[in-house]
Amino acid sequence: MVVKYLLAALVAGLISGGLVTVAQQARVVPLILEAEKYENAPAEVHEHTSGLNISFATKAMAHETSAEAGAEDEGGMLFGVNRLTGTIMANVVTGCGFALILLAASLFTGTAVTVANGALWGAAAWLAFQLLPSVGLPPELPGFPAAELFDRQVWWFGTVIATAIGLYLMVLRPEIWAKIGGLVLMLVPHAIGAPQPADITSNVPAVLAAEYAVAALATGLFFWVALGLLLGTFNARFAKMA
Repeated sequence: MVVKYLLAALVAGLISGGLVTVAQQARVVPLILEAEKYENAPAEVHEHTSGLNISFATKAMAHETSAEAGAEDEGGMLFGVNRLTGTIMANVVTGCGFALILLAASLFTGTAVTVANGALWGAAAWLAFQLLPSVGLPPELPGFPAAELFDRQVWWFGTVIATAIGLYLMVLRPEIWAKIGGLVLMLVPHAIGAPQPADITSNVPAVLAAEYAVAALATGLFFWVALGLLLGTFNARFAKMA
């Protein structure tokens, strides 16, 4: 039975990774390419547009598109291949990894991912891995200032873990103390505060960064909901196999 669950997770991850690539190419990637123009421009040319303080997360899904920012144009290289191929590879691997995490969470909690609740599982994962961490560390565009990478990673991982445990206590435990404790736990990382850069100046317009944050979060929600639904579908399908 475990093998069937693993197969379901891998297939769901492969498909969702391919689907999110299409969504990213439509909106997220063009914004990254636009930001790269400002990244390489002299600071004084665009300084009138850089008055907003935006920090950045170590990213999960949709955010990982920023890894493409190292290439200079659409024909750039990523992982030794062209940008689009590299993006597909990264998204497929990421999709499979997150599908396995959802599977592990469902086995740990004793609540199976089904077609009926798959979207809810996906939405909860989006909340834990992307939305709440983005409150302190929004999706990152190239050219924007950021705090030290290690500090951001520590805060991001802490926020994900606190949110996941908090959701478990609030949703799956019936006790009042568990629900209150879960809410408090989810708020702790934000009370501590995300690490911020000392210098917030940037060539990239604040409007562009805001558009990217919205696009990345929307794309991430699409990915997670699709992943949850696909995992629930393939769990049911593989369970019927002899």
